[in-house]
Order: sequence, then structure tokens, then C-alpha cells
Amino acid sequence: MAMNVGNESGEGEVMVEMNTTPLIDVMLVLLVMLIITLPIQTHAVKLDMPVNPPPPPPIPPTVVNINVDFDGTVYWDSQPVDAATMDGYFYQIGQSPPEDQKEIHISANRLAKYDTVAKVMANAQRRGVVHIGIIGTETYVQ
Repeated sequence: MAMNVGNESGEGEVMVEMNTTPLIDVMLVLLVMLIITLPIQTHAVKLDMPVNPPPPPPIPPTVVNINVDFDGTVYWDSQPVDAATMDGYFYQIGQSPPEDQKEIHISANRLAKYDTVAKVMANAQRRGVVHIGIIGTETYVQ
């Protein structure tokens, strides 16, 4: 049996790889020292609570319900109105400051034309009404 103990000249080869064991030991020691010296964190949340109770909510605004029927008839609080009368109502509402205006809730029949509903909304906007909402759309979700 033969065994290889190196080359015949007796000179060893140069070791190219670096020994990383001492570096890892130093890093672990530094990590442990860092963990030990860190202060303990407190998880308290400081809140500034109000001393006085909040003011009561404002008085809810009055609501005007506008219904648009399938044949184009517009109802103002269950009373049929023509375009001129509705325009006068919008003008009266638009004259008051925005925070004091009535809320306009528009509800359209499923078969109502989009043109009629759009004209009602455009008239309200043109006359200065700012609180306009479309209600009843949840019945159309399938």
C-alpha cells in the first residue's frame, strides 16, 4: 500500500483559504455583549386624553327626498313637481350657507332614464346645492 505525504521536493503548497473561525467567535462575543448592554424597552403608549367631554353632535339636517319614476315624473317629498317648481326649490336651498343647507336624497326607479336623473342632479348643482346623495342603489346589487 502506498500513501501520499506530499511532493518529493518537501515544500508545502500555499494555503489559499482564510480561517474564518476566529472571526465568527469575535462576532458572537460582540453580539452577546450588545444584547446584554441594551436597556430594557418599555412598551407604554402615552395618550393625552381630553379633560372636557366632546361637544354633542350637531343637529341632523333636514332631508328632502326626490324620487324619479320610470315615466320621468319627479316627486319632491312624495309630491309630483315640474321642472320649474323643482328649480325654484333648489334655488331656495342654494341661497342658504352650505353648512345649513338641506340634504337632497335622490332615489330613482330601476326603469327611470338616466337623462332625467342627471338633469335633476345638474339643476341642483347649478343652483348651489352641495349636499346631494343617491340612495336606494343597494336594491340593484345582484
